[in-house]
Amino acid sequence: MNKLLKNTDYIILTCIIILSIIGVIAIYSAGYSTDVNKDEYIKQIIWLCIIFVMIVGIWLVDTSSFQIAGYILYISHIALLVGVLFTGSLMGASSWFNLGGMLYQPSELMKVGFIICMAKLMSNYCAIGKSEKKKKKRLFLMMCIVFLLPVALILLQPDFGTAIVFFFITAFMVFKMGIKYRYVALAILLIAIMVPIVYCFVLSDYQQNRIKVFLNPELDPTGSGYNALQSKIAVGSGMLFGTGFLKGTQTQLGYIPIKTTDFIYSVISEEFGFVVSVLIVVIFAVLIIRMIWVSRKARDDFSSYIVIGVTGMIFFHFLENIGMTIGLMPITGVPLPFVSYGGSNLLTNGLALGMVLNISARRPKDMFFD
Repeated sequence: MNKLLKNTDYIILTCIIILSIIGVIAIYSAGYSTDVNKDEYIKQIIWLCIIFVMIVGIWLVDTSSFQIAGYILYISHIALLVGVLFTGSLMGASSWFNLGGMLYQPSELMKVGFIICMAKLMSNYCAIGKSEKKKKKRLFLMMCIVFLLPVALILLQPDFGTAIVFFFITAFMVFKMGIKYRYVALAILLIAIMVPIVYCFVLSDYQQNRIKVFLNPELDPTGSGYNALQSKIAVGSGMLFGTGFLKGTQTQLGYIPIKTTDFIYSVISEEFGFVVSVLIVVIFAVLIIRMIWVSRKARDDFSSYIVIGVTGMIFFHFLENIGMTIGLMPITGVPLPFVSYGGSNLLTNGLALGMVLNISARRPKDMFFD
């Protein structure tokens, strides 16, 4: 126990705590002048208490138990992803189960199951000798199936933002596995060729218009471009130190859309300004760099792939959420980890970071910096 306490990465834990505190304050402000979101900060605090208890529980178990948990999560949530397609549409997608007033999004916990299953397959793949080509081909095929099943089901909802998360997770894990750079160059070339073809011959006029509005929101300021414009106004009006807690015009008058989840960063930028906005970016940068370090120091390949998969997930959520609030990324329903409101999202991130802390505590060396 003493060794686990000594080796646990407290930098990662501190980042999680600071982000959670900032999130609760921002959610309180976002719901202050509305009846719809008024009590969400209380629910967020309850969820955070549950999550931190869960993180301690995950920290105590042996890493080997992750394998069976990953298989159970993956298989059960494939079934749930099929089932959710037959539910009613909410915000344009069939992504949630309504459990007595509580919404559950199965694609969230699927990320954790997916990371564990891919980590096991990749660690097995790397352990096989070069002469055993048939085993390598079999494992590669299994990796493709494990990847394509959830992505295809999520795209059918449709939820493009969450589907892209799986691409980022896989990309980080593949780079960790040691992909040759010529394959990376080939992939970039294929994407460059396919993008204009898909845009011209696959996307509908409506979808093409969404892309045009993303590039220039002023084309439809009261329709598709409204969210992006209002968010950028909020971010810009915060200036250096912000308008003040509970004093943001865009936040308190309800101009910022979906302000406790997708656009929570806009609330923070308006009321707390550039200083706190940059602080959040710095915290995420520290968190991501620290997780990469833990991945390098992990005691085995399986643990290392889990950590780098979690890093890819957190990195994309951070990049996409903040990017869309300042107009650099298309608007999708991707929340900001530990800051945005939402039980499913918190549960996923809590499980994922709990595994990272578990692996950091069991690394061979007990030094923070080697």
